[in-house]
Amino acid sequence: MKLSHFNFNLPEELLAEFPAENRDESRLMVVNRKTGTIEHKMFKDIIDYFDDGDVMVLNNTKVFPARLYGNKEKTGARIEVFLLRELNAEQRLWDVLVDPARKIRIGNKLYFGDDDSLVAEVIDNTTSRGRTLRFLYDGSYEEFREKLVELGETPIPKYINREVTPEDAERYQTIYAKEEGAVAAPTAGLHFSKHLLKRLEIKGINFAEVTLHVGLGTFNPVEVEDLSKHKMDSEEMIISQEACDIVNKAKTSKKKVCCIGTTSMRAMESSVSSQRTLNPYIGWTNKFIYPPYDFSIADCMVTNFHTPKSTLLMMVSAFCGHDLMKKAYAEAIEQKYKFYSYGDAMLIL
Repeated sequence: MKLSHFNFNLPEELLAEFPAENRDESRLMVVNRKTGTIEHKMFKDIIDYFDDGDVMVLNNTKVFPARLYGNKEKTGARIEVFLLRELNAEQRLWDVLVDPARKIRIGNKLYFGDDDSLVAEVIDNTTSRGRTLRFLYDGSYEEFREKLVELGETPIPKYINREVTPEDAERYQTIYAKEEGAVAAPTAGLHFSKHLLKRLEIKGINFAEVTLHVGLGTFNPVEVEDLSKHKMDSEEMIISQEACDIVNKAKTSKKKVCCIGTTSMRAMESSVSSQRTLNPYIGWTNKFIYPPYDFSIADCMVTNFHTPKSTLLMMVSAFCGHDLMKKAYAEAIEQKYKFYSYGDAMLIL
């Protein structure tokens, strides 16, 4: 498979700028790999496809308000600082992206907040836009983290061409988010409402929680024609023994295991035993799943509609089958499904 196999024309008006009014009332396309059929439903109808004992695997990562705006010393130029990950808590060192990057050099200081109470010094260049910052703040570590949350904005994706609203803080977060560390939401999970989770629970569906802290690399389009040459960014992940027990019991009992999102799938596929069972894991993964690929655990998955040439689309192609995926995407465009983070969902059975 080559990169050009994953290109298609996506009309701009199908990129969702806002989420559906109610989480579980976005649209759901149901694609059946055995029969090749495609159905059009609402997300809350997903309950009809699962039974007592089936398992849904959720990524419980929590998005933090990673986008800050500061001013450069002397010139006062407005600079966007996107927090990627904390490198050292004691020294308050962070790996960040800056924009515009050409103005930001080692030794520069940036000031944040109306009162300039938070200052950052650039101590290293990592990539063309990447920098290492040391934050200077007069207060405890807890107070410093509170300050970051106070000054930060919800990191809605760049393609959403509007100002962040207070609603984004709630809607660009799954309702089961627990472990802080993501700079992008695991978007398939955004469709679950409290009410829908309760209904699924009452029907006997079990939930296994894994953690994969979604990084910005998830949005990087692939730029090499030969997919085997693409390098994924590493992301931190945790799979507990409890999650393994829930998933492996379902497999033994011949029940369905459904991954909610590409991130849950990537986490599970990064920690599979030779007997095709799930193993506990704490560490990092840079697994890139593209066709042909033999999936070990999940029988089905929920995922949003992805953009051309994205690694997410490649995983969906590997799971769904390339021709069936192309057919489903053509139908999604024709039926005006909404794409990307705030868009509609697909259930692949």
